[in-house]
Amino acid sequence: MRDTIQTTIDSAGRLVLPKAVRDEAGILPGMTLRITVQEGKVEIEPLPREVKIVQRGPLWIAVPAEEGPPLSETTVEQVLRKVRERGE
Repeated sequence: MRDTIQTTIDSAGRLVLPKAVRDEAGILPGMTLRITVQEGKVEIEPLPREVKIVQRGPLWIAVPAEEGPPLSETTVEQVLRKVRERGE
């Protein structure tokens, strides 16, 4: 997404992230976000969810460590990359 989108902060300090932004960033309801401020700029990014690798039949799958929305494809790919790097 290259377009600039404007939004406002309400009187309680809440910021609404437009759907196009949430979709592009893979942000889902209930997801934990990391917010950093550096040199006057605010960055918001989704934190990867903790997962455990379990065997179900002949397959090894990534399962969320706690309740929440389904794992995103990006999260699953990150976990698989880490598992391969460790040689598991």
